[in-house]
Amino acid sequence: MAAWCEDNHVAHDVYGNGALIEQFEEKIASLLGFEAAVFCISGTMAQVTALRLACEDRASTLVALHPTSHIIIHEKSNYQLLGHFHALLAGERHRPWTAADLRALPDKLGAVAMEVPMREIGGQNPTWEQLDAIKAHCRTRNAHLHMDGARLWEAAAGYKRTPREIAAGFDSVYVSLYKGIGGLGGAMLAGSRSFVERAAEWFRREGGNVIHRSPYVVSAAMQFDARIAAMPHYFRRTEWLYEVLRDYPAIRVNPARPQANMLHLHLPVSRERALEIRNRVARDHQVWLFGRAAPGALADTSIVELYVGENLAALPDQRVRDSIELLARGMAGQ
Repeated sequence: MAAWCEDNHVAHDVYGNGALIEQFEEKIASLLGFEAAVFCISGTMAQVTALRLACEDRASTLVALHPTSHIIIHEKSNYQLLGHFHALLAGERHRPWTAADLRALPDKLGAVAMEVPMREIGGQNPTWEQLDAIKAHCRTRNAHLHMDGARLWEAAAGYKRTPREIAAGFDSVYVSLYKGIGGLGGAMLAGSRSFVERAAEWFRREGGNVIHRSPYVVSAAMQFDARIAAMPHYFRRTEWLYEVLRDYPAIRVNPARPQANMLHLHLPVSRERALEIRNRVARDHQVWLFGRAAPGALADTSIVELYVGENLAALPDQRVRDSIELLARGMAGQ
């Protein structure tokens, strides 16, 4: 990072004012087709703030969320305890939204927050036609449509559309600077200039006004173009991996076909057993099969996530096949 800064004559920003961060904000806004974007120290802060402002604009504190929304599952009820908005769950937990799910809510909505792709169900997305229908429905009801785009770059490869095409019709978009991009942390919130300016003021009120944001921005900016360019390759590798997994019927893969460069594997062993197999394979064969494991809906089953990035893309095909074979043998007690 230091060498990159020297080569590019980068100096620290001061409270967000600086050439590098301002240019990178403009770059993200342009890629997504919005007037402006602003850095935020975390996606958790960026999203609930955006939804709070959207609700103020529409005079309704109700926000429609999918049951697997990051806000519902991972953010400790912050939206509720901090008085940002009230959540209404829409749709079924195991499938992406449809416009009919939103039409089923009779209430006046301030906002609709949609994750693209939906990570907790294996990176699934609505069809392109359903996504268009959701956008049209929100316009008709005058509901602010916000995108949780933590993995938008990955979804673009799956949709075979540009991020700008996917973002068209949304009123605001949050993207992560570390998930697919590999930065140290941080996020960007894009929208109209007035909306972004208001959000930036709220970030200050909420304690997000760190004096130097440049370490986060540098770590993302220095590899951003390369990571974006690699996403189609990661997706093709995911499609290849999916075909390999079809040779192991005990491993159930979600979704039925890849829609982003991630897959969820439903395993016929308990979470504890899955972790034991992972650790043994790592110790004996120097392969890290997966990170976290979660209990499945049925007894003695578990769910693990595979994210296809640089590590898996760089592994030789046979090494990947051998690793899956080790997982299968471990589940069979061999």
